[in-house]
Amino acid sequence: MDANEINGVFQELSGIPADPPVKREQCYRCRRPLTVCWCPFLPREPLQVKCSIVILQHPGEEKRCLRTAPMLEYSLPKENFFLFRGRRFSSGTIQGHVASARLQQNEKLKNIFMSPYTVLCYPGPEAVDIETLLTVNDNCTGYNIIVLDGTWPQAKSLYANCKELKKIKQIQINSKVASEYVIRTQPTEKCLSTVETAAIALAILEGKPNLKDVLLSPLKALCNFQLDHGALIHQSKEFLNKSAAVKS
Repeated sequence: MDANEINGVFQELSGIPADPPVKREQCYRCRRPLTVCWCPFLPREPLQVKCSIVILQHPGEEKRCLRTAPMLEYSLPKENFFLFRGRRFSSGTIQGHVASARLQQNEKLKNIFMSPYTVLCYPGPEAVDIETLLTVNDNCTGYNIIVLDGTWPQAKSLYANCKELKKIKQIQINSKVASEYVIRTQPTEKCLSTVETAAIALAILEGKPNLKDVLLSPLKALCNFQLDHGALIHQSKEFLNKSAAVKS
C-alpha cells in the first residue's frame, strides 16, 4: 500500500464519528420513539367500567416491542386491570419481587380464580358464546375477564399448565370481524390480539359498544405508524396456507 492509499484510509477513518449515534427520544410510558408514540390516542381519563381485565402473560411476550397489553393498562383504572407474568399460574405459585408482594399477588389471584364472576377467554370445546352472558347492567356485578397473553402456542401452554384455569367458565368471541392488528401474523383469520379480545369482551359485557373503538384507538395508531414506516400487512397463517394450496 503506497502513501496515497494510506492517506485515503486515514481520511475515511477520520470521517467516522467517535461517539455512538444519538438515540431517538422515547416516551416514558409506551417506550416507543416520540414520533411513533401511541399514548396520545389513549382515553384522556381511565374508562369507568365494572369489569376487570386480568392478563396472564407469558414471559416471552414482555420482550416483544409490539405488545398490546400496555394499551389496556393505561386505559383502565388500576383497580380494574391486573397483570400476572409467568409460565405456570396458580394461586400458590405466582412469582413476586419480594415475599410480601408474592403473597399479595397470590391472594389476589386466588380470589379471582374462586370468584363465580370470573370468565376465561379461551376457545375450548366447552366455551360458550360471550353474547349469552348477562351484561353488568343486568347482572349488577362486574366480571373478571382473564386473557392469556402470548403467541397461540404460549397461550395453550399457559392453559395446559394451570389446573385452576380448567375450572373457570370459558367464553369465546364469535365475531366475524378480522383482526386489525395487521402488522403481526395471526394463526387464523378469527384470532385477535390481547387488546382486541379485551376490548370486545368489555364492550359486550358492559353493554357499551363504544368501548371497543376507544380501546382500539392506540392499536390502530400503532399499525398506521408501522405501515407508514415500511412495515408490511401480515396475513394469517391460515390465509397463507390456503393461498399456497390454491397456487399448487
